[in-house]
Amino acid sequence: MRDKLRVYRRVQEDLVWQVRDRRLDWLTLTEGEYVPLQADAEGVLRSEIFPGLWLAVPALLEEDFAGVLAVLQEGLGTSDRGAFVQQFRQVQSDRFSTTTIDSK
Repeated sequence: MRDKLRVYRRVQEDLVWQVRDRRLDWLTLTEGEYVPLQADAEGVLRSEIFPGLWLAVPALLEEDFAGVLAVLQEGLGTSDRGAFVQQFRQVQSDRFSTTTIDSK
């Protein structure tokens, strides 16, 4: 896995599901090194890069996909995620407007 992470240096977060070990690590690039995100008391991991992207690790490992989906939907319903989507749309709109103007 160390070689993989060295190649991925531009990737800000990486999920590593070690099926045989029944383990999932969510790594975030911090000061040039990948460090594991810490789950909350319920075992939920929350992306630091994509607000609202939440993963219920215990539910996933137990193949409780309804539980995984419920936690994901909860995260996607947060105001942080809504603000992120608005900001993303604005950047895309600005980028498209600039491309259209530059191409004329």
